[in-house]
Amino acid sequence: MTEFTGKTAIVTGAAGGIGRATALLLARKGASVVAADVNPAVRDTASMIRDAGGRAEAVVTDVATDAGAEAFVGAAIDRFGGLDVLHANAGITGGLVPRLDEDSATFLEVLRVNLLGPWVAIRTALPHMTRGAAIVCTASVAGLRAGAGPIAYSASKAGVINLVQSTAMALSGRGIRVNGVAPGLIDTPMTALLYDDARAKGREDRIGQLNPTRRGGQPEEIAEAVAWLASDAAGYVNGQVLAVDGGLSAQHPFTPKWSL
Repeated sequence: MTEFTGKTAIVTGAAGGIGRATALLLARKGASVVAADVNPAVRDTASMIRDAGGRAEAVVTDVATDAGAEAFVGAAIDRFGGLDVLHANAGITGGLVPRLDEDSATFLEVLRVNLLGPWVAIRTALPHMTRGAAIVCTASVAGLRAGAGPIAYSASKAGVINLVQSTAMALSGRGIRVNGVAPGLIDTPMTALLYDDARAKGREDRIGQLNPTRRGGQPEEIAEAVAWLASDAAGYVNGQVLAVDGGLSAQHPFTPKWSL
């Protein structure tokens, strides 16, 4: 597992969930990792990497600000001498229940973190990235169509999908690829309330029942997709968003009663 040896990766939202899983995986595959998050627990992610013999730097900052992006990009350049991979992953739900009375401040905060955040990260990182570099953004199946998440969250992730496509086209000829992943229901701190409620009610077997795989996903499964998209093995994949959702987005939302 050496495909990222000699490379430097930034992972935002790396205090837990998909971000932590991706940071750990990229480090195991040889990358030096800058783990960034507003949550101080991101320091634990960096410690886990170093304890396993890897190279990591933690940056505690609001990753959806110009100053935050300059801090984590600066850390990559100053500490590791370059930047080859950016995983713009940080995100918030704004609440798990769709609300038609969502206040403007909450809606704007979801857009700021989920959509402006990846853009600020990309814009700040690009001057330091050269041919062969890769950018991966975390979108969501909620951004593909309605019915998979709250309204503000879904709208923000639809924006991330278009951001991936538009930025890939704007970088034509630069040799820098931009792709995304669209996770389905994943067992992370973001979905902990949903998982905990299902377990408390003895309904854990219903988690993921709407996808044909009939289960929820794990952060490590998304991390594997991110690592592949960032690797040379995906060198001809550009401007795409890969759904990693157990098959949820392959169908319209209904519960089939198939006979086996």
